[in-house]
Amino acid sequence: MELILSAGIGTLTASGVYLLLRPRTYQVVIGLSLLSYAVNLFIFGMGRLRVNAPPILEPGGVGDLARHTDPLAQALVLTAIVIGFAMTALFLVVLLASRGFTGTDHVDGREQRGD
Repeated sequence: MELILSAGIGTLTASGVYLLLRPRTYQVVIGLSLLSYAVNLFIFGMGRLRVNAPPILEPGGVGDLARHTDPLAQALVLTAIVIGFAMTALFLVVLLASRGFTGTDHVDGREQRGD
């Protein structure tokens, strides 16, 4: 399971960095989103990968770390997902406004022509 998670994180990170280096603003926004997804998976993986383990203690139970998962990582990822959606929506609005003002969707605002 750890190998699949690390391969997914690596793929998302590589794709995000590739898209960040592209000249179009939409590709940059998608690259930032992919990077934030990779970071979310990384944080979630740091909370220990456990299947069917409860994140909270049962009433009157003793806290055994071998049977429970870390709820802090789950809470951080949930918060990061909400912030990531808001950030992506803001970036898309800025992208549309920039395209309306400049007439192009290049990052530097200039269209490159191949002569």
